[in-house]
Amino acid sequence: MAAADGSAGKEVPLQVRPYKRIAVLGGGAWGTALAVVAARAGRQTRLWARSAETVDDINQNRRNSRYLGDEVLIPEHLAAYTDLVAATAGVEAVMIVTPSSTVREIAEALDAILPTRVPVIVCATGIEDGTGYLMADVVQHAAPDRPVGALSGPSFALETARGDPTAVTIASDFAHDDHALAEEQVATRMAVSLTTESFRPYVSDDLTGVEVGGAVKNVLAIACGMATGAGFAANTRAALITRGLDEMKVLAEALGGRRETVTGLSGIGDLTLTCSNEASRNFSFGVEMGRGKRGAEIFDGRAVTVEGVRNAISATDLARRHGIAMPICETVRGVVHEDRALGEAFAALWSRPLEAEPRAMNLTFEHPADRRAIQRLARAWEE
Repeated sequence: MAAADGSAGKEVPLQVRPYKRIAVLGGGAWGTALAVVAARAGRQTRLWARSAETVDDINQNRRNSRYLGDEVLIPEHLAAYTDLVAATAGVEAVMIVTPSSTVREIAEALDAILPTRVPVIVCATGIEDGTGYLMADVVQHAAPDRPVGALSGPSFALETARGDPTAVTIASDFAHDDHALAEEQVATRMAVSLTTESFRPYVSDDLTGVEVGGAVKNVLAIACGMATGAGFAANTRAALITRGLDEMKVLAEALGGRRETVTGLSGIGDLTLTCSNEASRNFSFGVEMGRGKRGAEIFDGRAVTVEGVRNAISATDLARRHGIAMPICETVRGVVHEDRALGEAFAALWSRPLEAEPRAMNLTFEHPADRRAIQRLARAWEE
């Protein structure tokens, strides 16, 4: 987006005011990484965490050893707090980077202490149980009349905090369809506020599309992990990623988002990263399940938040409500929550009737080798 300078039809970039004072709520790996980014971008940055130990480590040692190890040095002008009121006093924007299950609680607390003009940017991904709300919707219902945005994209926390080149998408509703006054919109101002030499945000006006990508990719990452853990390789993972992308597109469109958004950083970008690397908790969880582990055996009994576990229920509930088929997500739900045998579930996925890839063709036809597919895949998981 650019503004004309009046000379020979040339255009110049918009002049955008950054938010000078930012609070990041969440002292985990991703919250700390984003706070580090904001501080490096020159913003007055405060980080709120529930853990006094984490806050002390940041303020005294300039580390978050629990979540980022000792590799990342936290800037001196980044201050950490356990007091939410102190952390948010006088800020111009707030980023929520807590697990999706706590976003409503945090938004309600913020609404009681912050002026409504202060925007909230949700950096948690997911779909709320029961309501089917995306995280930005949760904030809007918990804190009415407040500007809301969302940040999502292919970004592991350690790499981001380390300063590796990273790109994300920041979305918010725009006041005008023709993008007039784009320089005043939440997504635009937050993108400028977080830009550093290595952290590059892109701007979107499709808040729904960006959030759907961030929520559903976690479920698909579990599916890819299951297949990998069972011994299947690149062909299988590529098929799951590609067909999973289609499930994301259909859900985004049903909720009012745009299919093209899901082909961007917050969709295929994040999906590819999350489905291909054991640094992803969702992928790692799936790998362990594919190897036959269950319950406390996964992650050696450590309490680890795996958003895809919750979203396997909330995403498929939402899809069913809209009459949408999401067979890969349904497969994950069946295995993780309904005690369905992993081999049986994947065999059923692969032996479904054949269909055209462009959905507009609206074709399905009989699978000529469905019985053999069921036998082959079920046996593969048993072995």
